[in-house]
Amino acid sequence: MVDFADVMQKCGLVELKNISRSIRKIITLEKHYTRDELVLIYNYILSNVKNSEILMHTIRCADKIRDNSTLDALLDILLMKNNFECSQEEKDNFINVRAMSAKAIAHLKDTKAVTPLLYCLNNKEENYKIRLACADALGKLGDRYAVAPLIEVVTDQNERSVYVKESAACALGLIGDVRAIEPLVNILNSSKGILNRFTFLKERVIEALGKLGSSEFVFSALKNSLVDDSAQVRISAIEAIMNSENPKASETIKPLLQDNDEEVRKNALIALYNLDGRDILDEVISLPIYPDTLKEEAKNLIEEYEEEYDVRKRN
Repeated sequence: MVDFADVMQKCGLVELKNISRSIRKIITLEKHYTRDELVLIYNYILSNVKNSEILMHTIRCADKIRDNSTLDALLDILLMKNNFECSQEEKDNFINVRAMSAKAIAHLKDTKAVTPLLYCLNNKEENYKIRLACADALGKLGDRYAVAPLIEVVTDQNERSVYVKESAACALGLIGDVRAIEPLVNILNSSKGILNRFTFLKERVIEALGKLGSSEFVFSALKNSLVDDSAQVRISAIEAIMNSENPKASETIKPLLQDNDEEVRKNALIALYNLDGRDILDEVISLPIYPDTLKEEAKNLIEEYEEEYDVRKRN
């Protein structure tokens, strides 16, 4: 039986006169208690202490054990159930604590958390860091109940936070539900709206599509992204096409060897090397149509290839 009052006293959590000392005491608890006892202690601290620094470190400790009995305490922190009388300044201090709670919740893999996570994600008045963390957590939980709400976030033209939309797109890719394919392709093909202004969102959508299948519908959208104005979007599309297992992948990527951006050319070369082997490297080196910088990259890849081959041969 754990004496919680004694633990609170020894850790200086009753009056909280020295936060740094209290944190050190919490960290050293693992030296004196069993796993099951630690779970009880961490849960008690999470439910009864309202200091943001103490909670941050306790969540880290609890997250190492990842016992599902901690879920309720973490959800209470996420939803601010134990802090409803806090001032606005104190609530602001809890933003990082709540975001960390969402991350720890995801590690517990309990679908009971889906509804509370969606509640925070869908609250547009909520701090964007909390919404980001909740979207990430939903993706890691992988529950398909979250797919439709995540699609709504990604496709919502009135959503103010592009970062939240990015996280929702990533989450859809992690969940892997084919229902996300059509709306993601549609917003990628759209010539209007927020996508034109924020290339990071395009990149996240492309990455998500790359995880959602290799249909012609998806492949066509990825191919169209190869002519995007953003070099980074083109690079993301190259990687997604390389991993698509589509038989037209090589011929689709090859024109990017003469792209006007050096990094795009390099990524196209690496993708083709992964798909087709050394022949493309020899071709780049031998033909005058390719720039010198790409020829150097091809030579470097050959050196790496031969070095790896020699190592495998010796072993």
